[in-house]
Amino acid sequence: MYLTVNDTKYWYELNGQGNPVVLLHGFTGTNETWKEITSRWMPDYQTLTIDLPGHGRTKMGPAKNMEGFCRDLTVLLDDLHLEKVHLIGYSLGGRTALSFVMLYPERVKSLTLESASPGLNDEHERENRRQRDEKLAQSIKSGSIKAFVDYWDDLPLFESQKQLPDAVRERIRCERLSQSPEGLAQSLRFMGTGSQPSWKGRLPNLYVPVLLLTGEYDKKFIDINQTMAKLIPSAQHKTVKNAGHAIHVEQPSIFGKIVIGFLKSL
Repeated sequence: MYLTVNDTKYWYELNGQGNPVVLLHGFTGTNETWKEITSRWMPDYQTLTIDLPGHGRTKMGPAKNMEGFCRDLTVLLDDLHLEKVHLIGYSLGGRTALSFVMLYPERVKSLTLESASPGLNDEHERENRRQRDEKLAQSIKSGSIKAFVDYWDDLPLFESQKQLPDAVRERIRCERLSQSPEGLAQSLRFMGTGSQPSWKGRLPNLYVPVLLLTGEYDKKFIDINQTMAKLIPSAQHKTVKNAGHAIHVEQPSIFGKIVIGFLKSL
């Protein structure tokens, strides 16, 4: 279904009954990435999946930054009468989920971050990242979406996905090819790692239960999440074997069991 909030027409899907869980996808993804998790592993929960700004079927108005989307999400939750939710986010969706709980902690019961970061604390690093994202945004807009997806598929970050069954790889590729160049460019420019607020200094003030998940092949994010786990008072960090950046795609059954175990423990 669609809901228009502040000139952005958001596509969302609400399924099931029970405690509400919001799931936010990663860059180049859509709400479709969560289908197996929500249908197979969360039958006893009410699940809300959303196409983030610049992605999928969400139709953008003015460019939306991280704070702007989080504000819109409160409106969407209010419209659906969801006062407080469990929040799950992958990569870009993880950074977005962390931003939401920092800005609206009263709306979150628990937080699960998959392969996510708190943003960049050093201004020099932030500027360098903004420049790299701007260069990539220009490349996406000036070339074809296929050329970008070919480049994106070959990033070392997704090397482990080459071992997935052909049908799964094709589904991921089709999801990426369905994006618009303008939408991806805006996402990089306004919700990228260099553009979003850095939350590292506020992690010690995060008191909701937090589950941090990383794949064993994703060394960069293992290091980031080990640091986060030391700073967040209520965090637990788990590393999943035989998985890279997208654990919920590469090891969906293990991901589902860990997340459901976490939610039930609360």
